[in-house]
Amino acid sequence: MKRRVFTGVSLSVMMMAMSAHAEMVKIANIAELSGPGAAAGSVWSDGVDLAIDEINAQGGILGMQVDMSKYDTQTDPQVSRALVQKAIDEGAFALLGTVYSSSTVVNMLVAQQNGIPQFTASEAPSITQKGNPYIFRTNWGAQKGMPKIATYLKDQLGVSKVAVAWANTEFGKGGHDSFVENVKAVGLDVVADVPSEQGQADFSADVLKIKNSGAEAVFIYLTQEEAARFLMEAVKQGLDIPRIGDSVLTSEKVIDLAGPAANGAKSHAALTIAASDPLVQEFAAKFSKRFGYSPDYNGMKGYIGAYTIKYGTEMVGEVNSQKLADVVHGLCLDAKTYPGVLIDMCWDDVGEVSRQSYMVEVKGGRETVSEVLPAN
Repeated sequence: MKRRVFTGVSLSVMMMAMSAHAEMVKIANIAELSGPGAAAGSVWSDGVDLAIDEINAQGGILGMQVDMSKYDTQTDPQVSRALVQKAIDEGAFALLGTVYSSSTVVNMLVAQQNGIPQFTASEAPSITQKGNPYIFRTNWGAQKGMPKIATYLKDQLGVSKVAVAWANTEFGKGGHDSFVENVKAVGLDVVADVPSEQGQADFSADVLKIKNSGAEAVFIYLTQEEAARFLMEAVKQGLDIPRIGDSVLTSEKVIDLAGPAANGAKSHAALTIAASDPLVQEFAAKFSKRFGYSPDYNGMKGYIGAYTIKYGTEMVGEVNSQKLADVVHGLCLDAKTYPGVLIDMCWDDVGEVSRQSYMVEVKGGRETVSEVLPAN
């Protein structure tokens, strides 16, 4: 009799556990938590964690708690591909990540083949140009910001000759090609074109080439660690020309690594914690309190991605991968109604993002916004 009672209780507990498991919403975060991309991937992942904890505390998604699995790609594209498949095999209905474009262009094919929506931090233009209906950015692609950078160089800085220092990766190549196309379109000459390898430590030859080129400004499109090394070398060699970049160049990580060498660097940023928007400042305070350091745009992207999954799923009224992908195409979310996106934003029919942007300069070791630009 005892055995029967014990068995009955065990079955009851098992059924309850299975029921509870069935009521969970499974999401996977696939990110660069080690290797060269860890600086970006770890901040992205912390932003995801903050959002998921908030979402669960608020009652989850459609009344169900979020069960999020986390996978480390080691900044290896082939590892990332295998982990996307693993996450899907383990039941994830939506994916977050990856950050590095060289990984996303590989692993997004797996998500596409399985019909799983993927919300990425990657910015290479090619990602949303391959006809993949399941890929969505959390920040715009590099090509969206380059026309404004080209106009800024010509009209506000008044330069005619520019240099470009760029990472020879999927991320860097996409940004480089778009930059060169846009500056040439407004009549500027590219007098120094300097690629670098992933993880490059010594930028002395790169800076010297730019210094001797006659360039009146340099556009820097590198990863955070490399951008910091470039800035320090530029100061060391007395490269006294405007240093312009995208969100990376003026990010918290670059400022921390480069120190005073970051002062004066400027960027056109789609996301920045220096924005005066109340929701951005609230996010920055919560993030800093939780993790003990200031976030950058990568943390914002992770946070936005997680909340986008929540909002989209609740719009369709069920946990359905295909319906989530369908509803995000052409979707606009205003931050007043959907505060998790932090700033009003829209997705087009290929998953590209549109939102307002900022001209940012590093002053006294801090990001400062000099101008808010309309969405494009």
